[in-house]
Amino acid sequence: MPKTAATPPQPGADPSRWKALVFIALAQLMVVLDATIVNIALPSAQTDLGISDGNRQWVITAYALAFGGLLLFGGRIADKWGRKNAFVVGLIGFALASALGGAANGEAMMLGSRALQGAFGALLAPAALSLLAVMFTDAKERAKAFGIYGAIAGGGGAVGLILGGVLTEYLDWRWTFFVNIPFAVIAAVGAWMVIREPAGSRNRAPLDIPGVVLSTLGLVALVYGFTRAESAGWSDAVTVGMFVASVVLLAAFVFVESKVKSPLLPLRVLLERNRGGVYLSLGLAVIAMFGLFLFLTYYLQVVKGYSPVMTGFAFLPMIAGMITGSTQIGARLMTRVAPRLLMAPGFLLAATGMLLLTQLEVGSSYPALILPAQLLLGLGMGTAFMPAMSLSTHGVNPSDAGVASAMVNTSQQVGGAIGTALLNTIAASATTAYLTDHAAEAAAGGAAAKLIQAQAMVEGYSSAIWWAVGILVASSVIALTFINTGRPGAGGPVASGSGSAEDSEFKIPVIAH
Repeated sequence: MPKTAATPPQPGADPSRWKALVFIALAQLMVVLDATIVNIALPSAQTDLGISDGNRQWVITAYALAFGGLLLFGGRIADKWGRKNAFVVGLIGFALASALGGAANGEAMMLGSRALQGAFGALLAPAALSLLAVMFTDAKERAKAFGIYGAIAGGGGAVGLILGGVLTEYLDWRWTFFVNIPFAVIAAVGAWMVIREPAGSRNRAPLDIPGVVLSTLGLVALVYGFTRAESAGWSDAVTVGMFVASVVLLAAFVFVESKVKSPLLPLRVLLERNRGGVYLSLGLAVIAMFGLFLFLTYYLQVVKGYSPVMTGFAFLPMIAGMITGSTQIGARLMTRVAPRLLMAPGFLLAATGMLLLTQLEVGSSYPALILPAQLLLGLGMGTAFMPAMSLSTHGVNPSDAGVASAMVNTSQQVGGAIGTALLNTIAASATTAYLTDHAAEAAAGGAAAKLIQAQAMVEGYSSAIWWAVGILVASSVIALTFINTGRPGAGGPVASGSGSAEDSEFKIPVIAH
């Protein structure tokens, strides 16, 4: 395939952009790590702080609610205030909140620190991604930068499982919080010294307060609804009430955004088909991935008897696959083929790996089944994540880059909450059905009963993983049908969207129109 000439960097391109990428990637790694590192430490923290079984989920939920609910607000603040400023303040705040969590002496202090981490993460995450969008304008450079970012975004959660296991087993659960501090300090100092945000990229419009209130409450209701469904059930009155409230609030948000002069989330950001395709396909893919992290962690620890550290290291093939798929496949081909020809096959390859895991049994071999499945999953997701991250700011005005970046983070955060609740509920139902069918054997007691219990758990995981396969196939179909932009320099189809003047002011060079 002939190589295409790289688009020359825009005049005045920041000579320190590659140094800046190091600190942006470090900050992204910290945020993604935090999504999973606390999970492994939670049992120890619960015991030390006297947190009840009923309230322990709030250690995870407090973070998810603040992070998911405030992302759009954080993205717009970054657009208005400056992405470098938002990035540095987000890092400092995240470090202070982490220190508070590590020093927690009770339930209230722990939950408060987690909510603060989520709030500052909601400022930090969109600022990081939008900085890449406005600093890297050359097609090949942009592909490499987003390849690195995509690998971290995809593999960081698995790294968190390893690090969480090591810190909890050999040091103390408090270090799963304290470890964020050096990450944040190094990234903040480095970013302050080397990042030079392009001039004229801020959004000076007044803040849309009704939009902030409606979007935050709507997203919080949605995330909490799915989180509560996992523990209280889908028919629970509060669960149903949260879903109804989220639909009403988000519908009101869309209506307000269509009417106000300076919306929090301009609808043109959502309605451009390539960006919309990314948000939807990536959100669905994350549903499948978060569910898998949960099931494999429990399978390896409870069924196979792995220690926390062994469980963490068992995820290494997935991390290796994600890094390879993102930096060696996605980044190398991004400037040669249309993005949908990376995303759609990538999601299908991940679905193939997931399909292997539907064959899980109590005695399944790690080298023969789990390792190859993880490699396929990692390669597929890494290949798809890289162009998805790049396209999340496709065709936006620089002044909208923060809120466009926030949308891809929002789709992942909401997808993670949905994935954990939905797939866990499916697994629990299948496990219960299996135990009901084998009640007589389970009642016998002894080794036979333990085996039935393990087989019931695996049956639940397998049933849920079948759903994850279907979700990844749906992601592939959406990527193939929604995303229609061509490769750089190929004169691909013009992306349909709002066609607004603002949308046409800033075309990211990696996309050909």
